Amino acid sequence: MDAFEVVPVGRVVSSRVEVIDDGWDGERAAIELLAPFDERALRGLDGFSHCVVITLLDRAVWDEARVLRRPRGNPDWPEVGVFAQRVKDRPNRLGITTCTVLGLTGAVLQVGGLDAVDGTPVLDIKPHLVEFGPRGEVRQPAWATELMRGYW
Repeated sequence: MDAFEVVPVGRVVSSRVEVIDDGWDGERAAIELLAPFDERALRGLDGFSHCVVITLLDRAVWDEARVLRRPRGNPDWPEVGVFAQRVKDRPNRLGITTCTVLGLTGAVLQVGGLDAVDGTPVLDIKPHLVEFGPRGEVRQPAWATELMRGYW
């Protein structure tokens, strides 16, 4: 398959500079749009309570040897593939987070709960629509619930 190029539409501005896996719900961040995007690109987004932010996890490192691993190295959890977890060290280093929309000021979007550190490139922003959420019953393994206890 051919490679492709993506260009950031913005960057994260946050007081959080260290890549740590927990405590993201208390984080408030801004997404500053980059040219050629301006406030017109955000118009109407404040009508939504949440948005989906796609980031490039530019400080993550992919190592093919880690395609199968125990989440967070915990020996009590099963070995699972990279696509069965939301680990930051992934083949294409893409992050995706549903955030709370806190406000708009010009070409700056204020969000809550974005799990990205200061300077992280933002590749896309989409409004969260209920209809794009899960349909039917949602399930996950017990280890995933345990892992996420302190994340938000």
